[in-house]
Amino acid sequence: MRRVDVIGIGIGLLAAGGLAFVVFRLIGADPANAGIWTQALLVAGLIGWLATYVLRAVSGNMTYHQQRREYDDAVLQKRLDELTPEELAQLQAEIEQEKSASNNSPSS
Repeated sequence: MRRVDVIGIGIGLLAAGGLAFVVFRLIGADPANAGIWTQALLVAGLIGWLATYVLRAVSGNMTYHQQRREYDDAVLQKRLDELTPEELAQLQAEIEQEKSASNNSPSS
């Protein structure tokens, strides 16, 4: 995220807080209650955002993890493309041998 994006989000949150205060005042709340309810809304929004962040971090669904998976896939694909047909056939035979060995082994 660029610095200008962070500044824009900050200004947007400040404006949203001010707008919420004005809306509560128009509804008929006194300034103290309007301020409390505005703060409650902003804190609830912050807690909601934090919850989504923690959920994405725990599940590994963050931008860094996605970029890392794509990079790893690209590296493996490049290595696979560089194999000669003989090496590729040998690798496929090894994979088949491991599959048959794991299928024939007794389950614990």
